Parts: sequence; structure tokens; C-alpha cells
Amino acid sequence: MPITYNAEKRIFKLDSSTSSYIFYVFRDEHLVHLYYGAKIPDDNVIDLRLRIAGCSSFSPMVAGCDDVCHSPDVIPFEYPTTGVADYRLTAFSTKSAEGNTVCDLFYKDHRIYPGKPSLPGLPATYANDESEATTLEVDLADPVTGALVTLVYTVFEKNGAITRSVRVKNCGSKEFLIENAASACVNLQLGDYDMINTYGQHGKECTLCRTPLGHNTQSIRSTRGASGHSHNPFALFPRRATTEDAGECYGFVFVYSGNFDISADTDFYNAKRVTVGINSEGFEWRLAPGETFTTPETIMVFSDEGIGAVSRELHRLMAHNLVRGKWRDARRPILINSWEAVWFDVNEETLVAFAEKASTLGIEMLVMDDGWFGHHRGWNLTSLGDWFVNKEKIPNGLSHMIERVKAAGLKFGIWYEPEMVCEDSDLYRAHPEWALQTAGRPQSDARKQYQLDMSRPEVVENVWKQMYDVLSTNDIAYVKWDANRNFSEASSSYLDANHQGELAHRYMLGTYALMERLVTTFPDLLLETCSGGGGRFDAGMLYYSPQIWASDDTCGLDRLSIQFGTSMAYPAASIGAHVSFARRAPFATKAAVAEWGTFGYELDPRKLTDEECDEVRREVAEYKRNWETIHKGELYRFIYPQESKERAVWSFVSADKREALLYLVTISQPMETVFTVKLRGLDPDKYYREEESGWVFSGALLMKAGYNMSLRRQHTGDVSVLRFTEVNESPSAS
Repeated sequence: MPITYNAEKRIFKLDSSTSSYIFYVFRDEHLVHLYYGAKIPDDNVIDLRLRIAGCSSFSPMVAGCDDVCHSPDVIPFEYPTTGVADYRLTAFSTKSAEGNTVCDLFYKDHRIYPGKPSLPGLPATYANDESEATTLEVDLADPVTGALVTLVYTVFEKNGAITRSVRVKNCGSKEFLIENAASACVNLQLGDYDMINTYGQHGKECTLCRTPLGHNTQSIRSTRGASGHSHNPFALFPRRATTEDAGECYGFVFVYSGNFDISADTDFYNAKRVTVGINSEGFEWRLAPGETFTTPETIMVFSDEGIGAVSRELHRLMAHNLVRGKWRDARRPILINSWEAVWFDVNEETLVAFAEKASTLGIEMLVMDDGWFGHHRGWNLTSLGDWFVNKEKIPNGLSHMIERVKAAGLKFGIWYEPEMVCEDSDLYRAHPEWALQTAGRPQSDARKQYQLDMSRPEVVENVWKQMYDVLSTNDIAYVKWDANRNFSEASSSYLDANHQGELAHRYMLGTYALMERLVTTFPDLLLETCSGGGGRFDAGMLYYSPQIWASDDTCGLDRLSIQFGTSMAYPAASIGAHVSFARRAPFATKAAVAEWGTFGYELDPRKLTDEECDEVRREVAEYKRNWETIHKGELYRFIYPQESKERAVWSFVSADKREALLYLVTISQPMETVFTVKLRGLDPDKYYREEESGWVFSGALLMKAGYNMSLRRQHTGDVSVLRFTEVNESPSAS
């Protein structure tokens, strides 16, 4: 069983394919964490709670079951609360009806059952059938406030992942405020760790950052109302000596698209605690008697085989147990997007001409980006919120234009920005109160657009009706859902003063509800989300949108660091990536980088030379050939572009280990003349032929001795893609 309970020792043990997670009920009925690390067969780890006897600094004491006294400030509580002498990071905080913030949670009951529950109104991982997952629910109660806090753990037995969420019910007679409710709190094994996260801005998303965890609190967070460009809601915690290929590493991904906080705290004794959840800054949730609040989900992964192994476990889980629907396992259409070609100047004749040219290149879908709607959407100053077709640009109606695009052999896609409204729009003129705003304060100018109050049901209903009117009457195969500003002066005229602290979360619940309605009403629709590029690239979005636009920067060389950073948590099939006219690298390099992701084009096909058209046809054919290995195989990172500055090297290995693709991009001319790459993920007992040279190597040789990449003489911006395919012969036979 992946989850067991030792009634005699009162120990809970959760076993994934790579890890064990153990905690127990202490004599005073608190839950105490014991172990999270490499998978072990037994649960005789109760002595691990003895991290230190005594107290940290004039702290209250409690007696243990062996009569050794401990301070709450050093005990590794499973779900620590405020006001009870644990002065480190806490996971849960309430404010009672009397105004105090003391909360204490005691074990009450538990349940173990097959499968995995959904989270109401929230994205979450799922089990395809009950045999894939087992769930533990542990009830904790605060006897004073009446809070019943249920910790929900799900183990995906064949994956290295454990998921966490929390359900809070007010079982008392008075309402209380939730001021903080982390989805997960984990006490790491003692030792020195680093924190790996990403930072960035528009056009430079997911820059990798690895810093030592010191004796302080380190956090990544967002207060933008979105996960944001600045930090992505995941973090890895490797041991100080851990590398891509070896050593212990923990990974945490928050399945949420709004304000978040991932924090790590190190105390005097070098004990580390990590919390993951909604950012408590500006957050409060008023819970009346009988009401329930559910936190978003956290995914946890541990591996003792390096950082890359953690990434691959996360990729597998997201690809098979988070992404849903028709497009989860299917190859998605190769598309061409109009944005970088014509910006807002879309019209029927131009787009049909795009389609007719693109069809000769093997491209399968045309996407009409911004500019098709409202009265006069010629720039970003007007018309958001008015989702009707602009008849000046599309005089014969959208259906007529789509039929012409389909006659050219392409499917049709369309751009929306459903959460936004311009002051110059029919919707804003009719309902200015539907925009987020604070009375008496001027609104910040951000692209001449405001955010709609998605906490209001009538706003969600209005946007849905407008979208439905277009999507239900036209043959539209794809929607790009954009969101190009973040919170400022954000208040809701819908929520009263007692509930304004709920706005950011209610906004996300409204957005999720609209997305859920979209993908369930139109199950064949391919949805791709975007937020000024990668400003909301997160696991929450992947539940509705199997692919997310990773960045508005489409330069192949710039994209290397963006996609290496994104790949720390997210699978290749989720990374929206296109080939554009950006000239810093040849077409072949841009295509090689783009096929790491969803692959498409962002250019005017009419401007391609005959030679470039031939190149595009070759790239399209190559992508189709490589799709299975890239999107259903496993990623191995060898040389990070940020670390090398000279080159980037990565590979994909097919699920059956019969094929490997090895990529080398030269960023700048390297000084050294010799370097080899030791491949990973191959079968050591198989033999592989390198396609270009015809040479045959054993998998063992390629992984232990390596492949000499020095034979690849490249200039700045060049790419080499080597294909190794299984053969039934040894090198001596070739």
C-alpha cells in the first residue's frame, strides 16, 4: 500500500515511486513530521523528531513521550500554527471573533481511500483511475475557534509525486478569519541546501537562480493578482553538492495562477522548513459557521538522482495527471500566428492570403491575433470587452472568412483577452463598476485597459455569453487567451468591506470558472493561455490550457534560457514556442529551439524567399518526425546557456529508449576545441546508430564515455541535431 497507518506507533507513511514521507501523532495529539526523503521500507524513524532537546531561546517547553522536554520552536510540526510558541514559518493562522490570532490544531481522525478527490472550483491533478493514486485525509481540530482543518495527501504510486491541499471548515458557533492557509509545509532533512527558482520580466521570463539557503527566510512570491513574470510558482531545494545528475533534491510546484508565496526558513540548528501557498499579504477569508475553504494544491517531488530527475518526475505527472482533454496526448496543429506579421492590422484578405501561402508549407492552422473585434481596435487603446466582429475589417462575416481559410486547408484560431476592458468600450460605458477600482483613487494607466472584476458572477456571465456567441456559430479550433495587465488599485464594488481581502482569490476562482466552462462546452477546442508572454505560466493554467505561451521574445537564442528555466518544472508539450523573423540565429536554430515546445510560426509567410519556404517545409516535416520523442519522451539537460555563455546542449530520449535527439546550439564561439557529452537515459544494452555519420555505438559507451561534439564545427547561432536510433547490430558489424 502506498499509504499506511501504524496504529501502535500512530505513524503515517506515504510511499511514492522514489520517496517516503512519514509523520506521526505526538503524545499531546499534535502532528509531528519525521522524514521526507529517499524511499525506505520501514517506519522506525521516530527518533528523527529528536532534532534538538531543550529550547531555542527562552521558549515554552513540552514533555515528550520519553520525558525529554522539547520546545515547540524546534519541533518539526507537520502543519504549524501561530501563537503557540513556534516562532518559525507557520502554515495556518486565524483571527477569532474576539480578535486574537492564537490557533492550535490537534489530531482528531483520518481516512485512507483509493483515488484522488477534485478540488471544488480549483485546478488540481487527477487520477485516470483509482489504481493510480491513494489519498490520506487527516482531520485536525482547534477546540477554541472550532476550525476543522483537513490535510489532504495524495500519492501517485508509479510517480515520484505527492500532492497536498488543505480544507478548512468552521465547525464552531462564531465566524473567524483565515489569515494564512498554506497548502503544504515540509520540514527538510537536516543539512545544507540551495534554493533554485526563476526570476524575470516581460520578454525575459524564467531566468534560473540558484542561491544557498542561509539562516534567514527566503521567499519568492507574487502580489500581482497573477503568478507573474517576476517569479514562477515553483522552487527546487537541492543539497549543496547536488548536480543535474546526482544528489538529493526536493521540488515544489504550486497549482495556482494568482498571488502565491514559497518560503524557506533556516533556524539556529540548521533545520529547514518550506511553506507553499496563497500569499498571505492582503489576504483574508471570512469563514462563517458551516462554511468551508479549500486551498489550491501543491505538488511535491523528491529524488536522490539529481535535479534533472525531479524535473522529469514533474513533467510526467503534469503531462498525464494535470493536463486534460483531447489535446493531452495528441499532436497539436502546427500554427501560424498573425501577431508579429501584421500586429493589429488584421483583415480578411490578408489572413486568407496568409492561409493560402501557409498551406503550401505544411502549416495546419491560422490564428487571427489581436485586432479583430470592437468598433475600432487599431491599437491597444480601445475595444477590449466588446467581443463582436469588426465589420470594417471582416466585412463578409467571420464564418465566410473561416470557410476561405478552411478551403486553403487550414484550421482557424482566434485571440481573446477576456478578463480585460478598455475605458473606450461599450462594455465599460455600460458598466464602469465592473472594472476593478478603488473609490477616490485614480486608476493606474496600463495599456489603456482595466481588469474586469472576475469575482462578480454577472461579469463572468457577460464575458461567457459574448465568447459563446462567436465560438458556437463559427468553426473555431483554437483560442489564445491573453491577459496583459496586473492588479493595481484593486478593489471590488461587488464585495463589502468585510470581504475585500478575498478579492484576489475570488478573481482567480471566477477566471477558472470561465475557463472550465469554455473547455467543457467546447471539448475539441485547443486553448493556449498567455499573459504578456509567460506572465501566467503556471500549473494552474495547465489544467485548462495544455500549452502556454512562454514569452513574447521569439528570438531562438534568447529562448534558450527561457526554455531551460521553464523546463525545471514544466513539460515540453506545455511550452508555447514559435519561429519568427528574429535574425540573431538561422531558421534551423530557431526551429530546433521551437520544436522543444509546441512549434509554430510568427511571421508573414508571403515574405519568405523560395529558399526559406523550402527550409520551413523541412522544419515542419522534421518536427512531425520528432514529435513523439520530444513530447512523450524525457528531457535531459547537459549544458545550461546561463552557465556556459558559449553553448547550450540538451537531449530528448523516447519513452521506449529506442531513439535519442541531441541538440547543440552555439551561443558564442567557444575557446576550447574538444568537448564531449555523456548522454543519459539510453538503454546501456542497446546499440544506436548516429544518423548522419552512420556510426554505431552502444548505449553504455554513449553514457559512460560520451560522444565527441568537437566534430561539430559551428559558428555563433548554429545548431546541430544528432539522431541516435536503435539498431540490431554491434559496432563491429557496421
